Amino acid sequence: MNFFDFGEIIENNTEFVIFGIPWDYLTSIQAPNSAIAPKKIREVTENLALTTELGFDIPNIKAVDIGDVKIEAKNVDKNLNEIKTYLDLIYQQKSDIIPIMIGGDHFCSLNVIKAVGDHFKKKEEFGVLIFDSHLDFYEEWDKGVYSHATISHRVFDLDYINNKNLFIVGTRDIDIPELENAKKEGIGYLDAYLIAEIGIKNYVNKIISFYKKSNIKNLYVSIDIDALDPSIAPGTGFAIPGGFSYREMWQILRELTNHFNIQAFDVVEVAPNLDLPNNITSNLAAKLIVEFMSFIANKN
Repeated sequence: MNFFDFGEIIENNTEFVIFGIPWDYLTSIQAPNSAIAPKKIREVTENLALTTELGFDIPNIKAVDIGDVKIEAKNVDKNLNEIKTYLDLIYQQKSDIIPIMIGGDHFCSLNVIKAVGDHFKKKEEFGVLIFDSHLDFYEEWDKGVYSHATISHRVFDLDYINNKNLFIVGTRDIDIPELENAKKEGIGYLDAYLIAEIGIKNYVNKIISFYKKSNIKNLYVSIDIDALDPSIAPGTGFAIPGGFSYREMWQILRELTNHFNIQAFDVVEVAPNLDLPNNITSNLAAKLIVEFMSFIANKN
């Protein structure tokens, strides 16, 4: 089934295009199966209400769900090319559409970010915001330079990404090598614990200020579900205590939409095979996607 039973054809008034990348070969542990997340997250929307929390009618959102990128699990280079081509074809149909990707492990984000960034003309006004409990800033991991543990570094390696337009938020499980790499490159990040110390408003203002001082007006937002607390997101490979509540993440996304143009976003690292029987993690992912969409739609 499609996400919230949206249609499948991109039309002149389509604002959002949803698609899945059912790929988790580049995860660093065997337990999670995030490749099945796009299918599961779509399925749970059948049982969710058709209005958002602010009273927006979900069927009125101008969105389509065009299915999944074709993936060959172990063929990394082919998959990366396939993802980039998939996005390029989307933009050929409608140049100002907002892509929404459902992963898959976090490395699925790389060539989506690249395609969005390549397409965006004013690159000096483009930034990437990553929500994650980890920095994921290793230079290499067990499968080499391509891994969900290297995703932030590979994003940083893109020609138009630097330490003034890449920010990582929600961190609370950082290893020594990636921390050293991040310090060396001057990567900005915001630990999760600070939200309890300074409050949600000041926390969001730190994110906003980071981008405003570099004159960034447009964002790609990547949400690793492990940025949220495992009490509400147990279905993920690395469930680290101390993450955001749903309400905190909801408020952060709402405020970001008020200050920036969201060019695209993704939700990754949901592992339905590790979820509770009530599908709380998949429900959470679906809610975040549709609420974030509604914030953007209402602004536009």
